[in-house]
Amino acid sequence: MSVGIWTFAFDAAPIGQVREAAAEIEELGFDSLWFGEYPGREALTQAALLLGATSRITVATGVARFDRRSPAGVAGGARALAEAYPGRFVLGLGGHARGARPVESIRAYLDEMDAAEFTSPEPVPPARRVLAALGPRMLRLAAERTDGAHPYFVPPEHTALARETLGPDAYLAVEQGVVLDRDRGLDIARAEVGFYLERAEHHRVNLKRLGFTDDDLAGSTRLVEAVIAIGEEEIAGRVKAHLDAGADHVCLQVITDEPGLPLAGWRRLAGLLL
Repeated sequence: MSVGIWTFAFDAAPIGQVREAAAEIEELGFDSLWFGEYPGREALTQAALLLGATSRITVATGVARFDRRSPAGVAGGARALAEAYPGRFVLGLGGHARGARPVESIRAYLDEMDAAEFTSPEPVPPARRVLAALGPRMLRLAAERTDGAHPYFVPPEHTALARETLGPDAYLAVEQGVVLDRDRGLDIARAEVGFYLERAEHHRVNLKRLGFTDDDLAGSTRLVEAVIAIGEEEIAGRVKAHLDAGADHVCLQVITDEPGLPLAGWRRLAGLLL
């Protein structure tokens, strides 16, 4: 099965530690390394640093925010990384421009990316491109204009719907939050879920689309355990559930209330899954 690591933790660590951690993640046997962009290092620069610190693993932006850079800029950067590291870079795109309609904004952005002209060589293969997609319209756009989708903060039920909408051939890489501390896991997971429910209306809308109620969105245990896998047995089962529902790849985000890079958690996941 295709399993990777997803993290927001890199931005709080010195780049030397980040590069060492990326090399260890590769040595542990994970096939992909995804990282978020908010509000730390510029995504394509950090991708280049991670690719340079490793030799085999795929490095993916999860996601590079389209509202932070020009279409030609991100297209040129992705081309350069694909040329320098063939087959190892995935450009995940997403973000939220204020006052804009998301699907129309991303569609226009992709139009400008595709229209940009370059004198540099065409990379072979080109960088794989995926969209942060939750709702049916964005998933359809991902299928039409990119290689696939990268849903975040979703249960396996969403993965099944995403696969149905994308069709059989699109690449579907799903982020899954995990808490390895079984004893305190529910409290840690509840705090993580509460952060998104309070600040991210698009996630609230998506969860209601999946059948969760307003009471659930107040932070019910049912919702917390549906979105975050708690404990080793549940984590292994959740990865299988996403793959059975149609995911091509599952990238795991270790959630903890301890500072620093979650190296111990990544090592435990490798022993559990790989």
